[in-house]
Amino acid sequence: MTPWLGRCGLGEAPTSAIVLASRRICSGERTRQGYPRAVALAAVLFDVDFTLAKPGPDLGPEGYTRLGARYGLDLDASRYDEARLAAFDTLQLHPELEHDEEVWVLFTERIIRGMGGDSERAYECAAEMTRAWEHAHNFDLYDDVLPTLESLRSHGLKLGLVSNTARDLDAFVAHHALDVDAALSSRAHGKVKPHESIFLAVLELLGVAAEETAMVGDTPTDDVAGARALGINAFLLDREGRFPGADARLTDLRELPAALGLAPSTEPS
Repeated sequence: MTPWLGRCGLGEAPTSAIVLASRRICSGERTRQGYPRAVALAAVLFDVDFTLAKPGPDLGPEGYTRLGARYGLDLDASRYDEARLAAFDTLQLHPELEHDEEVWVLFTERIIRGMGGDSERAYECAAEMTRAWEHAHNFDLYDDVLPTLESLRSHGLKLGLVSNTARDLDAFVAHHALDVDAALSSRAHGKVKPHESIFLAVLELLGVAAEETAMVGDTPTDDVAGARALGINAFLLDREGRFPGADARLTDLRELPAALGLAPSTEPS
């Protein structure tokens, strides 16, 4: 998940078609999505943060408070949610959809200042917190992830990860023992979702075409509209109920096989 696209609020860089598609997704208006497929499904792509994995306690309100204390900042954990929402309102995409580390640091700095850390050391603290997001051990998988991946594998599907992150996804895959065929981060690729090139690059790694691929992610713009612009069948995973009217919406990853029209897996006798 990209921090500046965590809600329906949009930055300036996506094409007008992607922006329009994202608004239609949020409103529930049907766009190209889980309809009967003319081509057999060959692969499924997943976003990572807030789709497969959630930040651990060191990346949450108490983690900010502990880190802030090391920089002489008295941060109020109760102000975290409000500060994070305010940070969303002021951060924008890189104009060319380049992966830009500074975007993440400035976003985090605004959270820190919003929590009461309005100090000249806020930027330093933000830089360290941003680096903490790069470590696989700071994340936990959601309970529905491994069963869903296993179910998809039982149907012979290829699996891939595509994420707007500076994290080493190969290390992330190894740490969490994920059974996937390809993993591509925006840092490694150079562009962030919803830029078409990052989707095309992971499709090439998997050796599949867009029309025989599905995508699952938690942001209407990055994951769903970006994928659909290429003809990928995309689903919005709405774990927190932020988009109740969205189309092709899942609330639990275990709903995915049925949404893809896959027969239930059978246990060996």
